Amino acid sequence: MKIAVVRIRGKRKVKPKIDRTLELLRLSRPNHCVIVDDSKPSIGMLGIVKDYVTFGKIDGETLFKLIYKRGMKGSKRISELSKKEEVQESAKKIFEGKMKLSEFINPVFMLNPPRKGYKSIKKAYPLGDLGKREEMNTLLRRMM
Repeated sequence: MKIAVVRIRGKRKVKPKIDRTLELLRLSRPNHCVIVDDSKPSIGMLGIVKDYVTFGKIDGETLFKLIYKRGMKGSKRISELSKKEEVQESAKKIFEGKMKLSEFINPVFMLNPPRKGYKSIKKAYPLGDLGKREEMNTLLRRMM
């Protein structure tokens, strides 16, 4: 399984341990997204930064849309460089774990703020948007 991690909060008054973990996850700015594997070290890192990010499992279709619409290779969009079928095939390989995301495109996706906004960037998921969420696909589609 793949987990999408989106940074929501900025960098004011961040503790050094949390700042370093966000740096290791390559989340330098709000509305940046990375895809990580569902492994024990990744889950541990997400537990440390849960007050600054939102994260959840995504499906293959959302991964394909994210790569096709927001994926960059160097300074060019992947949709300009590759055909839709090639991107779909690569997204399937990435989702199954046969290929790394960084081999195909840049690992960080720069997203827009979500349409209709966040609920709250200071409260946890049911009331706000921080932490683990059950339905990550809807948020990502609002941000693409």
